[in-house]
Amino acid sequence: MDMKRIAILATNGFEESELTSPKQAMENEGFQVDIVSIEKGKIKAWADGNWTNEYDVDYTLEEITAKDYNALVLPGGVINPDILRRNDDVLIFVRDFFRQSKPVAAICHGPQILIEADVVEGRTMTSFNSIKTDLINAGALWVDQEVVCDEALVTSRNPNDLPAFNDKLIEEIREGKHELQHA
Repeated sequence: MDMKRIAILATNGFEESELTSPKQAMENEGFQVDIVSIEKGKIKAWADGNWTNEYDVDYTLEEITAKDYNALVLPGGVINPDILRRNDDVLIFVRDFFRQSKPVAAICHGPQILIEADVVEGRTMTSFNSIKTDLINAGALWVDQEVVCDEALVTSRNPNDLPAFNDKLIEEIREGKHELQHA
């Protein structure tokens, strides 16, 4: 099997379990998982309403491109996606995964980045319930399920859904490119 390389795109304020759980699950499958961010150094997690651990950034967006990876994971948290969606380099990076027909997974508030990248129209998705209307207004069909997969776009609602999210994410990564994945 070819080595799969996965980017987890995050910055300060990401929901800790939504980064650590998928990362561990993918590493257990033998995938190389890189934490990618908009700045070098460390990023600080959020859990249970408080700041928590710091994690090393492996690469910045200036150092890599979507061509370097087989898939993209977008953890949520309230702060993390709000910062990332305002960065043009982030939006270009995200769109490139869709243009290259590669799997993309977003959980909780992570789909806010996908809304800003303009890649949700016509897609069946789920998310944290507070951004349901945002997704609908952006043209997505929102459903209340623990995990939804629409042509290699995997979404889940919250940390309680991580087991199902991780399983579906790994399945999609193993399948590889999906020709019907689209921006």
